[in-house]
Amino acid sequence: MAKVTFTTDLCKGCGLCVNACPKGIVKLSETVLNAKGHHPAEVTDPEKCIGCAFCATMCPDCVIKVER
Repeated sequence: MAKVTFTTDLCKGCGLCVNACPKGIVKLSETVLNAKGHHPAEVTDPEKCIGCAFCATMCPDCVIKVER
């Protein structure tokens, strides 16, 4: 199982990672605001992650780390 971590305070909530996820498990948080005032990305169901790292590849700020 892959482990996906986000540097939440650096996320600008652009949503590119949301669109890149083939499993549809990455979304922008509806309840959390980071230090910059953005809704950061998060993984809704880590069990379904296949470790493809498409989300990390699309992130322009390199805030996503995928470990396989």
